Amino acid sequence: MFDGPAACEIDPAERRARLRLARTPRLGPVSFREALDHFGSALVACRELDAVADAGIAREEQALAALGGRFLVIGDADYPAGLAAVPDAPPVLSAVGDIGLLRRETIAIVGAREASLAGHRLAAAFAAGLGSAGFTIASGLARGIDTAAHEAALATGTVAVLAGGIDQVYPPRNAGLQAAVAARGLLLSESPLGTPPVARAFPRRNRIVSGLSLGVIVVEAAARSGSLITAQRAAEQGREVFVVPGSPIDPRYEGSNNLIRDGAILVRDVNDIISVFGKPRLPPQPSEKPSQMPCDRDAAGVVAALGPTPTAVDELVRRCQVSAATVAEVLLALELEGRLERHRGNRVSLI
Repeated sequence: MFDGPAACEIDPAERRARLRLARTPRLGPVSFREALDHFGSALVACRELDAVADAGIAREEQALAALGGRFLVIGDADYPAGLAAVPDAPPVLSAVGDIGLLRRETIAIVGAREASLAGHRLAAAFAAGLGSAGFTIASGLARGIDTAAHEAALATGTVAVLAGGIDQVYPPRNAGLQAAVAARGLLLSESPLGTPPVARAFPRRNRIVSGLSLGVIVVEAAARSGSLITAQRAAEQGREVFVVPGSPIDPRYEGSNNLIRDGAILVRDVNDIISVFGKPRLPPQPSEKPSQMPCDRDAAGVVAALGPTPTAVDELVRRCQVSAATVAEVLLALELEGRLERHRGNRVSLI
């Protein structure tokens, strides 16, 4: 015979409490038995666990309030309506900053962490232009494109969605920017305070960035970029996906160009985006001079080598004795200024 607890008729309320205790997350069979031994019954154990949970929530509320923030629970009037409509919307968000930004139309800007100077300028230009058109700019506070977008939109309104707890600074180099967004924009996180930003949290953060937004702009996404996850989630959520095109020989744009091939909207400037949402077009901005391109001397050499006759991009690289990435960057800048035409056979010419 086996020795074990004596069998007896269990009160229905105690039986239900034992079922609830057994289904408590992270409470295994050994912990279940220890809880019964310690509290004497599952009913008492459940009451005590509820009290502990309530106390933990109260402490987190107090800590969040000390940061100047509060919780947004799905169903609250201030919970962003577009995000609430997403099937896997977070039940609770921690928020620090201007919650009123969530009531404005929002566009997300995402892209490479190791972005080029041209990518930084493009993200900043889109963020500033859309901000002046009345949009809130959302992104994930990563380095590179996210950083450029947030910085350019601080004056008009920006929302940063964090992968860790709202009290966690990541990346460390963006500590100043995170503080600026908290003071002048809005920080959001679904993770409890004190939660470090682990790898699996970033894709989950991306669904919030896209869920907040009417559309997502992708700037510089490589073939395996995390920005492609955001674009995929945006498409699944019924959001628009906008992509800034890039040179086919630049690996930083491989993922971006693939999105365009698969049906994303190619955009050249802010008006390509705001026209989709019925906003009035913005007045044209003065084009940058070639001398304002990155690597001025190399850029000037590439521009000087171009003319109205189509020239192979590979030939430009050999003739100008600069890297293929530099040539691609200069050509993209010229294309966005409306000064470059692309031809078959990877050839380009000045307009």
